[in-house]
Amino acid sequence: MNVRTSQGAVAWAVALVTLPFITLGLYAVFGRNKFQGYVSMRCQQDAAIHHLSDTLQVDAKSKNLTRKAVSKANGALVTLADMPILGFNQSQLLINGQQTFAQMFEDMAAASAYILVQFYIVTDDHLGRQLKDLLIRKAQDGVNIFFLYDEIGSYQLTSTYLQEMQQAGIHVSAFHSTRGKTNHLQLNFRNHRKIVVIDGNYAYVGGHNVGDAYLSRHPRFGHWRDTHVKIQGPVVKTIQFCFVEDWHWATSQVPTLDWELTPSPGGAEEVLMVASGPADTLETCALMFVQAINMAEERIWITSPYFVPNLQVLGALKLAALRGVDVRILLPERPDHYTVHLASFSYYPNILPVGIKLYRYTAGFLHQKVFLVDHQCAAVGTANLDQRSFRLNFELTLLNYDTAFVAAVAAMLEEDFHHSRLVKLEDYTERSFIFRFAVRSARLLAPIL
Repeated sequence: MNVRTSQGAVAWAVALVTLPFITLGLYAVFGRNKFQGYVSMRCQQDAAIHHLSDTLQVDAKSKNLTRKAVSKANGALVTLADMPILGFNQSQLLINGQQTFAQMFEDMAAASAYILVQFYIVTDDHLGRQLKDLLIRKAQDGVNIFFLYDEIGSYQLTSTYLQEMQQAGIHVSAFHSTRGKTNHLQLNFRNHRKIVVIDGNYAYVGGHNVGDAYLSRHPRFGHWRDTHVKIQGPVVKTIQFCFVEDWHWATSQVPTLDWELTPSPGGAEEVLMVASGPADTLETCALMFVQAINMAEERIWITSPYFVPNLQVLGALKLAALRGVDVRILLPERPDHYTVHLASFSYYPNILPVGIKLYRYTAGFLHQKVFLVDHQCAAVGTANLDQRSFRLNFELTLLNYDTAFVAAVAAMLEEDFHHSRLVKLEDYTERSFIFRFAVRSARLLAPIL
C-alpha cells in the first residue's frame, strides 16, 4: 500500500504470492520507506524538543543573524531544511584525516563544558582508542560527554570499548534503529551522520568516520581521500539540535546544553544546515540535490564514493548538461562496496552522451561527500549520491555561501580532478558480456544501495 513505485509494488506482490514465507522476512527488513518510530516521536514529542528548534529560529531573527534576502531557489532549500541560512560563521576546510582528527582532538582537549560525539563507524583500533582515551580524560576532568554510534555501522565495536567509557561517566548509546515493538527487524535504516560539537562553540561535520583507514592506514586502500569541515558560529547550534534529536530518539533524554546563538569573531560566512532522513515528510536529501543541480548556471561538481541516483536526480543532471552547465561527477576508481561500484557503470549510457563528465579518482580511495554550485555555494556533509542516502540514511549537509569558502572547495576539487581519469563510454560498452550482465544485475538492487 505504501511502496514508492508501481514497479516496486508489483515486485513485492509477485514475490509474496510465489515465495510468501521468504518475502515476508525480506519485507520486514527492506520493505519500509519511513522510519515510523522516529516519525511517531516527532509527532508526539513534547516541547522539550520542539521548543529548541523554535527558539533557535526566533533568536536568529531577533539578533539579525539570518540572511536578509533569500532567493526562491535558496528559499526551497531553507524550507526543506526547516532552518534558516545563518550568518556570522567561520569555517575551516579539512581535506584529510590527519588534519581533521588533529584539529578535532585539539579542540576536544580544550573543552570545558561538554562534547557531543556521533559517528556512523567507530573502530576499536589505534585512532578509535585515541578518541576513547581522550574522552575518558575529559570526563574525569568533569566535562559532560555524550557518545552516539550506529550499531549497524559500528557492528565491530567491542563491548569493552563501550564499557570503559561508561565506567568513566560518559553517556554512551547506540542509535537503536530497531527500538520499538514493530521495529525489531528494521535493519535497513542507518544513522550515517558524523557530528562533533564542543561546548556549543565548534562543530565538525564531514565524511570521516573513526578508524585507522581514515588516516590512510588501510592495507588495501592506502591513501584515503576525504573531506571534513570545522565551523564556528550560530550554525553550530543547529548542528547541535540535529544531534539532540537523534539522542532523544535513542535515549528519550534531552541533554542540558548551551543554546545561545553566538556569532564567530570575525566570521562572515552564511551557512545552511540540512538534516535529512527517513523520518522526513519529503525525501529531503534527494530534493536538496535536485534543487542544487537546478540552481547551477555555470557548473555543478559532485564528488561521492557511490553513484546510484534516482530518476529525479538523474534527470536534473541531464538537463543541467543540456543547458550548457559544466557537470562533473567524481567517483573512486577502487571500490569498497563492489555491488554499488558495479551499479554505477549502468549509468554510463545515460549520462555520458549528454555531456556529463565522469571522473574516477586514481590516487587512492575517495570517500568525500562534496558538491559545488557555480561560485555561489559549496556543500560538505555526509550524504552520498545514492538512493540509500536519499531515502534510508540519516544525513547532514552544510551549504556554505561564502565566496572564499567556495573558492577553496573549487581549488580542492581541481586538485582531485588532477589525480583522476576521465571516463569513456567504452569503459562499459566494450567490457565482457559477463561484466555487463553483472552491472545490470547490480542495478536491480539500486533502491537499497
